[in-house]
Amino acid sequence: MHDDRSLVEDRIDRVLRERIAPAVYAETVPLELAAWHVPDEPVPVAEALAAGYEPFEVGTRWGRPWSTTWLRATGSVPERWAGRRVEAVFDLGFVGDWPGNQAEALVYDLTGRPIKGIEPRNQYVPIAGDRVGLLLEMAANPDILANGFLPTPLGDKATAGDEPLYRLARADVAVLDEEVWHLRLDVEVLRELMPELPIGDPRRHEILRALERSMDALDIHDVAGTAGAARACLTGVLSSPAHAGAHTISAAGHAHIDSAWLWPIRETKRKAARTFANVTALANDYPEFVFAGPQAQQYAWVKERHPEIFERMRKAVEAGQWVPIGGMWVEADGNLPGGEAMARQLVHGKRFFLEEFGVECRGVWLPDSFGYTAAYPQLARLAGMEWFLTQKISWNQTNKFPHHTFWWEGIDGTRIFTHFPPADTYNGTFEGAELAHAVRNYAEKGAGTRSLLPFGHGDGGGGPTREMLEKARRLRDLEGSPRVVIESPEEFFAAAHAELPDAAVWSGELYLELHRATYTSQARTKAGNRRSEHLLREAELWAATAAVHADIPYPYAELDRLWKTVLLHQFHDILPGSSIAWVHREAEVTYARVRAELEEIITSAVSALTGAGEATWVCNAAPRPRAEVVTAPDGSAVFVEVPASGMVRLEAPSSPSPVTTTTGETGTVLYNGLIRVELDAAGLLSSVLDVAAHRELLAPGSRGNLLQLHTDLPNQWDAWDLDAHYRRRRTDLDEAEAITIVDAGPLVGAVRVERRFGASRITQTVRLTAGSPRVEIETEIDWHEREKILKVAFPLDVHADRSAAEIQFGHVFRPTHVNTSWDMARFEISCHRWVHLGEPGYGVALANDATYGHDVTRTTRADGGTTTTVRLSLVRAPRCPDPEADQGRHRMTYALVPGAAIGDAVAAGYALNLPLRVTSGGTAPTPPPLVTLEGTAACIEAVKLADDQSGDVVVRVYEALGGRATTRLRASFPVTGVTISDLLERPLPGNPVTVEADGGIPISLRPFQVLTLRLRR
Repeated sequence: MHDDRSLVEDRIDRVLRERIAPAVYAETVPLELAAWHVPDEPVPVAEALAAGYEPFEVGTRWGRPWSTTWLRATGSVPERWAGRRVEAVFDLGFVGDWPGNQAEALVYDLTGRPIKGIEPRNQYVPIAGDRVGLLLEMAANPDILANGFLPTPLGDKATAGDEPLYRLARADVAVLDEEVWHLRLDVEVLRELMPELPIGDPRRHEILRALERSMDALDIHDVAGTAGAARACLTGVLSSPAHAGAHTISAAGHAHIDSAWLWPIRETKRKAARTFANVTALANDYPEFVFAGPQAQQYAWVKERHPEIFERMRKAVEAGQWVPIGGMWVEADGNLPGGEAMARQLVHGKRFFLEEFGVECRGVWLPDSFGYTAAYPQLARLAGMEWFLTQKISWNQTNKFPHHTFWWEGIDGTRIFTHFPPADTYNGTFEGAELAHAVRNYAEKGAGTRSLLPFGHGDGGGGPTREMLEKARRLRDLEGSPRVVIESPEEFFAAAHAELPDAAVWSGELYLELHRATYTSQARTKAGNRRSEHLLREAELWAATAAVHADIPYPYAELDRLWKTVLLHQFHDILPGSSIAWVHREAEVTYARVRAELEEIITSAVSALTGAGEATWVCNAAPRPRAEVVTAPDGSAVFVEVPASGMVRLEAPSSPSPVTTTTGETGTVLYNGLIRVELDAAGLLSSVLDVAAHRELLAPGSRGNLLQLHTDLPNQWDAWDLDAHYRRRRTDLDEAEAITIVDAGPLVGAVRVERRFGASRITQTVRLTAGSPRVEIETEIDWHEREKILKVAFPLDVHADRSAAEIQFGHVFRPTHVNTSWDMARFEISCHRWVHLGEPGYGVALANDATYGHDVTRTTRADGGTTTTVRLSLVRAPRCPDPEADQGRHRMTYALVPGAAIGDAVAAGYALNLPLRVTSGGTAPTPPPLVTLEGTAACIEAVKLADDQSGDVVVRVYEALGGRATTRLRASFPVTGVTISDLLERPLPGNPVTVEADGGIPISLRPFQVLTLRLRR
């Protein structure tokens, strides 16, 4: 037989594209249109109903960037269409077919009742009756990536201009020819399956010839009249069942909606409404449909703005067609949120779903984040989670992850059952290539037989479509294809666990070998998050202390609201710095408001404890006692000792050895009896001597605090990526414009160094204080570079084969060598408040108050010694999606800690991020710390009153050093009982805790264990 496959395939493709698809809507009648252009920001539908409308026509341009146009569409359904399926069809002027990053609309009836959304691949609205009356809220969202990763002013309303973006292309009432529509779907399913089968597979040729016969039966000039005959030719190949061992695809409807990205938060609120309206409408038509919906924040927006849609969602949940999943407030970044913030993501998300729907989420759903902390398994299990899902690791540039279904083990040993969908997407569409890739890619063949596929348009929302569900019906049991079963993620995970209870184990972080610049981009957003997290800690601590010791009402509602605001901004395109300018501009304003409100809560609580007066009080919110120099209200520097989580009234401050500052031909020397720091004529650290250890920190011939400027143009994904080639071009900023000794009194030695380069300026103050082992470097950057990254280097005379970096509730070790491709790929790493480099007997810590990106390298010197260089990534200058990213002023502080063990690094990280608070108060007795811990291995991470407003005190502790710890918790109030609870403050079974006669509460912790204690007063 002659091989004419390509000719037949080309024929099928053209007939499908040019004849069948256009015939789906057999008859159309134009609708009568009128429009109202909203002057500024979006308005509620009630205001739009009352507005004045002007005539509008198809073909008219509309929509300046980020504007809203309300379109009223009215008309009549012809009598001859009675009994047929009638729909209104709209094309807003769509560009391409990506739902989300372009024009969209939510459709209402003329009473203001929301119906469904309109997007490029979902353009219809069902019509019942003989009249059409619709109101479309059309959003003119610009396509930010229309020209690829090039700078564009469209990412902010302030710079986007007024030129209309779209031209209305269609507004009709039409008849859906269901026979033609089904023919189209039949052909598409088979045409997509066919090329995925081997050339020698008879099934492939059976499909080809059946499709050929179908094309022969179809009259291209009378598609509607011959569609039935064409479908009949396909019945046999569509009814042939899948083979017995076919892989099973568990398909769950999904709509990945980025809570901000190439659109602002205000637009996400509308995206959620459009998508959720679509989903609930689809659920009415397809009883088998199951939708998995994460991100409680988006539910909350819809509940507030569109209660009718929310009620439809509630009914779908009750019917089992909508499954709240994920149990997080938003799908947060997987590395950057602090430990307590990550816990609160789970607390607020799970609690919302419990309170609104009575649903206990059992799994973390985080498909699109840029790596995942090794603290996740424990936190997830402490929130009652049993499984974890993501797929982003499939984006690895260097190494293919070896598993799809496995146990993920965290730093404390906790494991959670985990799945990566092998289709490598969270926006599944049931295309043949997608399903075939899932089967070929699945790593557990021979042991497991199933994988999960989230299906539905996403990123900008949209969700599943009826075409997807029709394809799923055809693929339920089809020869040559995996079986497709629509079911909830819970059902999939139960089945996968049953067949793979002893799945492989992956231990440690899930490092994404891509998007490494998200540890650094948009530095002000990251600094705002870091400061907010620590202010929330302070606010809860002092508010709880004031509630217990001064009987002051605890600000439950205010703290709840502020936590949710901070959690929202930890979304995986806001905190990582990968959103448009509008998002980050608003984030800075929001963080300033959060700070002001938290400062007010703190001030009120502290004032209640200290009373009114002119006495000076010093407050320490950190979990370690502090002995530091602070600035008194009169501007003088004083030395003070403050207990952990406590406060003192400053009366007769002690005076440790003063700091001496001397200058000579080679530079300036700062000395406090513990540390001797020498700055050379360029203002760089030429020596950092640990006096007690007689140990020089810096490698011979090197200089510390060396600012280094690199060209930074990644191959793609400007705000996201830092490609390894950036290292090959570097400029050392080793010239100073001015060096000034700062006179700050005998307890402080400080040198200010000013540098200029390009269009930018950096001012650094190197500071050494009395009694402190830290060399602090306050940095102010006026940054105006483009496509550059600024790092600061400390070449250390330490033979470190690995670095330790703080993560949530602990730390991870990473090798400093590049023996394997996995090691090599970690050329940029994330950490929280500190990184530690050590050799047996000696270590050095580098703490920071706002920086997440780091790199650590190791070289061998000519003298045979090892230089381990640690660098912080301070600021970048990507141009897409925000062409002005990071431009302007930045403030940050980092500190070098000689002779540091891991415990010293922990203490330095807390000290730098929780500076001692100096305030005025009365002469009231010093209130004792609300709770304290014995020893240094365990830390108190949070102190608050229980969320149920019972008055119980909740204390979260963790083991910080990586070893076992036995300690005692002590409260400064009578405790009648102690309960170990989960993150939601619910009792956990086993291991009862007793209160000893002297009030001590004994605690035993395994390495890195997190423990939540609920103390009854």
